[in-house]
Amino acid sequence: MKKWQTLSRETVFTNPWYSFRHDRYVLPDGTPGDYHYIHTHGAVMIVPVHENGTLALVKQYRYLLGRESIEFPAGGVPAGESPEDHARQELAEESGLSAAEWKRLGSFASWNGATNEECTVFEARGFTPVDAEQDASEEIERLTVSPAAFEEWIRSGRIDDGMTLAAFLIWRSATGRR
Repeated sequence: MKKWQTLSRETVFTNPWYSFRHDRYVLPDGTPGDYHYIHTHGAVMIVPVHENGTLALVKQYRYLLGRESIEFPAGGVPAGESPEDHARQELAEESGLSAAEWKRLGSFASWNGATNEECTVFEARGFTPVDAEQDASEEIERLTVSPAAFEEWIRSGRIDDGMTLAAFLIWRSATGRR
């Protein structure tokens, strides 16, 4: 497939988490166009697995949905920070855990029609409780669930966060769980 040619790039708005950009481009057939999208420095999602095989999740309010969402701990990676370092920080902030064992499982494009964000998925094990300050916008309830119950929550619609679903599939595939 032929790539599109970028003619110009403008940053319309920026904040600590992302930038809203406007690109002008030309298709391989010469047709010009505009693309508006969100640029990020990536995201991380952690699948925390307790010694007994249960998974640690967080339930938090999501403003854009107007409701609570059950998810794995996650967050956007700030510019200049590594996904590994930020994953450790997010796990502590959201789940109150520090992990001794880390494994990078893979990555996925979270919404490739609207953002260039790539989410890196990690498995974390060997926990020690830690005190960590949560982000002011986060009011988090911590949950623990078996993988079988997690799958039932997917079927019932209780878990519907796309990034959590993708991370679970990557984790299940990487660990050979069925």
